[in-house]
Amino acid sequence: MRRLWIGFAPYIVLSIVHVSALAADADDIAAPTKLTLMPLLAFAVVWGARGTTWSTPLTLLVVAIGLSWLGDGAGTFFPFAPELPLMLLFFGLAHVCYIWLFWRRLAVRRVPLWASVYAVWWVVLLAVLWPHLGGLAIAVAVYGLVLGGTAVAASRCHPLVVWGGVFFLTSDSVLAFRLFLPDAMPGWTSPLVMLTYCLGQGLIAAGVLAAIRARRTAAATAAVAA
Repeated sequence: MRRLWIGFAPYIVLSIVHVSALAADADDIAAPTKLTLMPLLAFAVVWGARGTTWSTPLTLLVVAIGLSWLGDGAGTFFPFAPELPLMLLFFGLAHVCYIWLFWRRLAVRRVPLWASVYAVWWVVLLAVLWPHLGGLAIAVAVYGLVLGGTAVAASRCHPLVVWGGVFFLTSDSVLAFRLFLPDAMPGWTSPLVMLTYCLGQGLIAAGVLAAIRARRTAAATAAVAA
C-alpha cells in the first residue's frame, strides 16, 4: 500500500495546487494544472499496477481517466466546437466505462438499499434544473442517468470506490447548479467542484487498484491452501 500511495503523491500535490489556485482566482495556474490532473492519475494507476498482470479492469480504468481528461479539456482541445455538449459526451463515455468496470468486474455485493437515494437525487436535480436547461435538457437528463449509474455501480465495490462515486456525483451536482443557476451559487463552489472531483477520481482509482490487489492476494492464498 505504501508503494501505491507513492504513485499517487504527484496527483495529490497537483490537486491541492489546482484547488488552491481556483480559490485564489489564479487562472494562470488553475488552467494548466487542470489539464495535468488526469495524466498524473493515469501515471498513479500504472505505477500501482506494477507487479500485477495488466487486465481488463485496469484498461477500463485508464480509458475512463483518459475520457475524463478530454472532458476536462474540451474547450482547449476542441475550440471549434461547443464546450458543454462535448464535456457531457466525454464524461458520459467515461461513466459508461466506470459502470462496466464496477458492475461487471469489481462488484462484491448486491446494490445496497441506501443506494436508492441516487434515484431520488436524479429526480430532484432534474425537477429543479429543468426550466433552466433549454436545449440541453435531454442531454443533461441522460448524463444524470449515467452519473447516477456510476454511483449505484460503485456502491457494490470496495469502500474506496463507493466514496469515489459519492464525491464524483457531488462534484457534477454542484457543477450543474453553477452552469445552469449561476446566480444562486457563491464563488467558493468553484473550488468545491474540483475538490470533490479530484477526490472522486482519486478514490476510484485507488479503490480499483486495492480491489485488484485484494483479489490477487485472495487467489494466491486459496492456491496455497489447496
